[in-house]
Amino acid sequence: MRKYVPKDNVQKKSYYTDRFWVAPRVPREIVEDTHFNVVVEATASMVKESYIEVGQLVLHIAAEDNFKMMKLLKEECGYTQCSEQSAVDYLAKDNEFELFWQLLNVAEAKRVRVVCRLANGAAIESIEPLFKSANFAEREMFDMFGIKVNNHPFLKRILMPDDWEGHPLLKTYPLHGDEFASWYEVDKIFGKEYRDIIGPENRDQARIDEKDTKRFSRVGYEVPFGAEYSEEKTDIEYSETVLVDYNKTASKTLDERR
Repeated sequence: MRKYVPKDNVQKKSYYTDRFWVAPRVPREIVEDTHFNVVVEATASMVKESYIEVGQLVLHIAAEDNFKMMKLLKEECGYTQCSEQSAVDYLAKDNEFELFWQLLNVAEAKRVRVVCRLANGAAIESIEPLFKSANFAEREMFDMFGIKVNNHPFLKRILMPDDWEGHPLLKTYPLHGDEFASWYEVDKIFGKEYRDIIGPENRDQARIDEKDTKRFSRVGYEVPFGAEYSEEKTDIEYSETVLVDYNKTASKTLDERR
């Protein structure tokens, strides 16, 4: 007879714990590299925490020191390239963003990541005067997260339309867009009076429409563009290739195995 298991609290327990598995943190190591030690000493007045992670130096600073830090790293430590910068949404947990800049020292083949926390609604200083690559990166950060960048030469959306509502990389933004997103192109192209006629956009990439005009979702039942929906099967001739003839119904290799 099986051992009885109390089920009083069954709704509060997960059946499949792997769904909630949290990856372990990447190991952090103390700074021992000679070059990185020089960098840590040069930036000591602005650094809150420093360590090595995956072979690169990570420096945590205050948000208001970002421009001074980048200037020092570029002019005194040889980090002449800013290869990446963006943000992570921690609004639900801390009401803050985590901003990071990835810098490269070409001569020494060393990388430094500068990290800071920025309160929701606060602005960060642009580093575009130091690194021209920051121009588009800061615009994307503004577009996707809504983070304002002071003294940027042309701070406007870069991926979404200028009149778009919301910021798509916020964790609160719906995966398939909100109500505004579902009507945006209909309103823009046809006008709001056509909403009842056309209907909202469906941004679910997994959705299959059996009555799709070009019938891409039903191989063998395609119809010409603009033709009426039909249930009659269409014969398809596939292109012959050097390696495989897709028009053959039998497989020579399979016949040999049999």
